[in-house]
Amino acid sequence: MYEDFRVTDRWTGEDLLCRWKANVVAIATRHADAVDVRFEVNGRPMCIALPCTAWLEQRKRSGKVITDQMAIQVAGFYLKQLIEEGYDSQREVYTMTVAEILRLVEVILAEAKVPGALPRLPVGIEG
Repeated sequence: MYEDFRVTDRWTGEDLLCRWKANVVAIATRHADAVDVRFEVNGRPMCIALPCTAWLEQRKRSGKVITDQMAIQVAGFYLKQLIEEGYDSQREVYTMTVAEILRLVEVILAEAKVPGALPRLPVGIEG
């Protein structure tokens, strides 16, 4: 779904290839209480930061956790929206709010419709 997708830049009309690269706990890299979902956008690094409090809030609300796969889908969907709405292509990190994450979890689940429809990790490795 949103681990590897194409989108058109609103301002330039350029076709952009967005590919998920990694989920990184940002405490180690940026001293931030977040999970950084890293993408490459036409070869340039882009990071969508998801605050760790979203995992707690999702568990409290639904009794279910945000998985690595779900975090990728949420961040990818958010990145796609950013590009379509005219994002700042020079910026390398965007931080989502807890409310945005929880809303997009519902959007992704509705889009996937069938349990197990989300891609499994690791993506792009046949085995």
